Amino acid sequence: MAKDRDPLAIDFAAIRTLRLVSELGSFSKAAEALGTNQSTISYTMDRLRAAFHDQLFVRQHGGIAPTPRCIEIVECASRLLEGFEGLMQPADFDPASASGRVTIACNYYERSIILPRTIAEIRRQAPRLLLEVKTARAKGTAFLKRGEADLLIGPYEVQEESFYHRHLLDDHYVCVMHRNHLLASRKLRVDDYVKANHAVVSYGGTWRSGYLRGLDERGLSLNQVVTVPSISDLAHILPGTDLVSTVPSRIASNIAKSVVATSCPFPEPFQVGMTWTARTHHSAAHRWLRQLMARIAGTLPYKAVLAATAGRSRGGINAGA
Repeated sequence: MAKDRDPLAIDFAAIRTLRLVSELGSFSKAAEALGTNQSTISYTMDRLRAAFHDQLFVRQHGGIAPTPRCIEIVECASRLLEGFEGLMQPADFDPASASGRVTIACNYYERSIILPRTIAEIRRQAPRLLLEVKTARAKGTAFLKRGEADLLIGPYEVQEESFYHRHLLDDHYVCVMHRNHLLASRKLRVDDYVKANHAVVSYGGTWRSGYLRGLDERGLSLNQVVTVPSISDLAHILPGTDLVSTVPSRIASNIAKSVVATSCPFPEPFQVGMTWTARTHHSAAHRWLRQLMARIAGTLPYKAVLAATAGRSRGGINAGA
């Protein structure tokens, strides 16, 4: 049998390339991500087609799409690849002498609430460890799959069995507005809340905050007059205006000194967790970091929402170590 047709001749680098092409839907984008040329990608795909007896990709809408067989191969082989990468991690970890880089994907909330103390502890205990933080938005799970992030932090409901997940903290939504706002001194009724002029954080992609989903379930919608991409924008917008915004309670005090927080008719409790893959699951260094982060999150003060609404929590999945 020719070497290129021997399945055992396929290496992990080829599988990684296949996974990247499948996720990006493009040979040229995969080549750019890997720092190589398109002909190298094409040659690798030809080897894989011969080994798996499948065309792997078909032309579709000006691009390419994986075949059902390709999807199956990527899902199975990715678990093998991540498991192998995990075996390559050192078994022992000494924070004081450890070096290397850890990449965390998260958004403004996690950068404001969890990371400040985490970074301070890393600097104190593992000063040679490099930490890269990148914005997740809707790309967090894709970053994990491609190995572009080691850890994803946020209120993500990751359903894939190949991911590990650990709960970090609970939160719920409150309303924030300028302290001189007409609604600032009273408890908001649903009618007041819906009719107020709102600045809504969109976050990007198809993500919809829990309070918006709660409104959807009631057949209600807000009077949105401003939409912003990040909670951080509210610090410059809310002061001195008639706008109301709905944000997680833990972040409310970070917005602006002239802004006050009041209870929200749709508190929609939610959970924030961290998600990772088999690639780092057995790593002593990553396990140390996850434990550190969980310990810090567990000590952060929190005034829970009323027990009557706590049952509406939208939680995470796949509890991990």
